[in-house]
Amino acid sequence: MQSPCDRVLTESMDAESERALAARVLGGDPRAVSRAISLIEEGVPEGARLVSELFSHTGRAWVVGVTGPPGVGKSTLVDRVAKVFRTGGRRVGIVAVDPTSPFSGGAVLGDRVRMQTHAGDDGVFIRSMATRGRLGGLAQATREATLILDAAGHDVVFLETVGVGQAEVDITYAADIAVVMVAPGFGDDVQAIKAGILEIADVFVVNKADHSGAEGTVAQLEAMLSLDEPSHERWRPPIVKTQATTGDGVNDFVGALDRFREYAGDDLRYQRRYRLEVSELRRLLGEAFWRHVEQLVSPSELDKVTAQLARRELDPYTAVDTIMNRVLAERDAGRKP
Repeated sequence: MQSPCDRVLTESMDAESERALAARVLGGDPRAVSRAISLIEEGVPEGARLVSELFSHTGRAWVVGVTGPPGVGKSTLVDRVAKVFRTGGRRVGIVAVDPTSPFSGGAVLGDRVRMQTHAGDDGVFIRSMATRGRLGGLAQATREATLILDAAGHDVVFLETVGVGQAEVDITYAADIAVVMVAPGFGDDVQAIKAGILEIADVFVVNKADHSGAEGTVAQLEAMLSLDEPSHERWRPPIVKTQATTGDGVNDFVGALDRFREYAGDDLRYQRRYRLEVSELRRLLGEAFWRHVEQLVSPSELDKVTAQLARRELDPYTAVDTIMNRVLAERDAGRKP
């Protein structure tokens, strides 16, 4: 559901061209950045045209994905790390993916509330996004929001996933660096989910390291790493212990990020971004094709096919072939003089 603020932003787009808004984004104007992301989230054509205008100005920011179970301290750690980066003069963007409100359909702004220490800092831009039913830990517009923040001159962009644990592997397609956070007591479950989220990590963080069981969790992670070859040549994911609430270990974590960035260089970064673009191209093609289907196939026809699926009168593959044939027939009919 569109908020009143977003409605105003979208409606006022008629009075200002995408090119003018793009220029303001490139100038780092926070209000323009917020406006641009709102357009992207609403899925209006102006948002797509804006991304097209800005895309050639992206690729400079380092994108750090932070994932892990709920309550592990992701927001607190990102808040602390942002302070360190700001001390070094780096501009920071944060996209915090929150659960979806069952009433408004918008983000439950828990992560944004926990980062209010940066409210007066123009060098930090924080945006909460609702998952809106999307699985994988990220929102639909996360990718485009990252591009907007990149174009606006942010040196580092943090993507914080919603916090659903094992299924949050989408971050490996969206980030230059993947950080997996765990907490003490998680160690007994490491082997059980080894084939999932833990295999995507470039850096592990054991947060709440002052709690009992922290050393055991570190030992479990070390044991897991010793069983397999590193996911990419020579890099062994470091395990950093932190207490995000006090800031202990945060500088060590920042150091681990910088070491990975130096190690990755241009080659590994290109490989990951190539993989991201493959994923995005497939997603956008799928969305474009579905819009094409909705233009050529009537809702009643789609309802009929869906009902046949529900009654098991039609299998999914035949249903797809039926729709594809209908779309191709309409296309060919449109080409005839």
